[in-house]
Amino acid sequence: MKSRRSPSEKIEALKKEIRRHEYLYYALDNPEISDGEFDALMAELKKLEAAYPRFITPDSPTRRVGGSQLNTFAAVPHKLPMLSLDNCCSPEEFLAWHARTAAALKTPEFEMAVEAKIDGLSCSIEYENGVFVRASTRGDGSTGEDVTFNVKTIKSVPLVLAMAKAPAVFEARGEVYLEKKSFEAVRKRQLELGEEPFANPRNAAAGSLRQKNPEITAGRKLSFFAHSHGALEGVAEPESHWAYLEYCRRAGFAFPAINRLCASAPEVLAFYEEFREKRFSLPYEIDGLVVKVNSLAYQRRLGFTAKSPRWAIAFKYPAQQATTTVKAISFSVGRTGVVTPVAGLEPVKCAGVTISSSTLHNFDEIRRLGLKIGDRVIIERAGEVIPKVVKVILSARRGTESEIIEPSVCPSCAEALRKDKEEVALRCVNPSCPAQIKMSLLHFASRDAMNIDGLGESSVEQLLEKKLVSKFSDLYRLKKEDLLGLELFKDKKADNLLGEIAKSRSQPLSRLIYALGVRHIGEKNARLLAARFKSMGAMLKAGLDDLARVQEVGPVIAETVIEFFSVAKTRELMAELEALGVNMHEPEGTAAGSKLEGKTFVFTGELSALTRAEAAQKVQAQGGRETSSVSAKTSFVVAGSNPGSKYAKARKLGVTILSEEEFIKLVAG
Repeated sequence: MKSRRSPSEKIEALKKEIRRHEYLYYALDNPEISDGEFDALMAELKKLEAAYPRFITPDSPTRRVGGSQLNTFAAVPHKLPMLSLDNCCSPEEFLAWHARTAAALKTPEFEMAVEAKIDGLSCSIEYENGVFVRASTRGDGSTGEDVTFNVKTIKSVPLVLAMAKAPAVFEARGEVYLEKKSFEAVRKRQLELGEEPFANPRNAAAGSLRQKNPEITAGRKLSFFAHSHGALEGVAEPESHWAYLEYCRRAGFAFPAINRLCASAPEVLAFYEEFREKRFSLPYEIDGLVVKVNSLAYQRRLGFTAKSPRWAIAFKYPAQQATTTVKAISFSVGRTGVVTPVAGLEPVKCAGVTISSSTLHNFDEIRRLGLKIGDRVIIERAGEVIPKVVKVILSARRGTESEIIEPSVCPSCAEALRKDKEEVALRCVNPSCPAQIKMSLLHFASRDAMNIDGLGESSVEQLLEKKLVSKFSDLYRLKKEDLLGLELFKDKKADNLLGEIAKSRSQPLSRLIYALGVRHIGEKNARLLAARFKSMGAMLKAGLDDLARVQEVGPVIAETVIEFFSVAKTRELMAELEALGVNMHEPEGTAAGSKLEGKTFVFTGELSALTRAEAAQKVQAQGGRETSSVSAKTSFVVAGSNPGSKYAKARKLGVTILSEEEFIKLVAG
């Protein structure tokens, strides 16, 4: 009978089966089949969809990860405000909240739904007629950021609600988070890449959710728990929060296994104590419990303050502390050149894990603490993987402690360290610093920089491992025999990469300035500097006042540019690049009288045919100017897909709005 089914019927049956197994695995943690069997189902679906593409639908399990990168995160107004919770950190504070709530409700006891407080990022997920349509962050509570493509990659988020009759509108609010094992995997990868690692799972979840490339987000293995009531239309509203959670479960969402319906304050306190130590054995970080008045009618009666609901409170656990000794201080160099002091600690158990190191952030923090090597210190870990030193125990000093000396040179490349007036961080500004070079090379080769297609992460890693490249200029010295010695490089691939490197020599000066990775210099400022000075030589000779007068640059960025190019190794690098044939000039734009002369453009939304940098270059080449904000004086707003608040403002002001296609015709004409 199976063989008689049409391709569309086979596809629909597979989709239904895969969704069921995703729910069992990601929501209920109760899989029925092995990973290999699940992969086989996915492979079969992909094969059928490839053979019959007309049957592919947006809600297919194979559509979770899109191939396109995001240029921006559009603004999303929330149908209902997404407010933060008030906190309490002791049983006494919780009992005071309970007493206030009981007085307002005029009843001594009321039911409370208690759930784990996940250490993640709040998110709203919207469905229309049962189909996933949009996801957004909390933002300022009224307006969040559109993270639809990234949330779509989260396997525990259903793309279609698992119910026969879905509501017309359904909004699940909850927490995007990383399990501890996933967080450790992300940190390990960041350290391998020479990147600044995320400090804790919440930062990692937030950083992953705001990735411009959904494929990177998918690789981070984010999870989602539903925990709050949002918009609901087309079905009767549940009478309680507990009933709403049950509704979410039936719809296909996961929510924390740590939950309990409590009839009194003592029951909540008992539950709180039960998980004080148990929480460390959970697969995810929690920093407390969330207590909510269960009845939605009671919730409506209690209402809100300007910032928080009166019917809920975050009952947080106290920060965990331990005492240990600072054995040594080392210095790590992050991908942006920031030098961070790290305390090597005598290993000590804190918050369920053994701690042997702690970041000290910067030297102002060391001075604030009055910290010395050999000091006994109190460390604190409050839901974070990396603890912090909170206090020096001065009474424990024996006179053998030693001062921590602030380094004057980079521990990686021995180049002199710099410190901005506005910052407390020490920074290495050498673009060839070994600690930074991997990420610097990837940035140098990126599409909006020198656009060296084929010079990806694997290639860069191998070039560095074989010591074929240690700075940007070494790319232009590579020979075919060098590349053939690398893994997976054959004749054609080697020729292609060498061709891309050769082609990058002719990129305009603006691309080169951006590619160098000067702090504060993005694509736009790079174009402005290149347009003003026309050549690298002229820019290197420019003084602080000359640079600061460039539109939208100003004195702070001008100082950064002066600082970067004042390093002897940087100037040597510029000379090497020029000697190797890399273009050091910006092409002249269209002569005065161009129809874009004096016109200003603002870009919003996701462009598909052009990158934002390419679009801006086309404007500049014909005498126009790109700006970042919309006003009545703006000539054109170019709107890609998912445009943000700039689009709405342009409509309100009557500014001419162009589609990407109309813009391309305009600059082509």
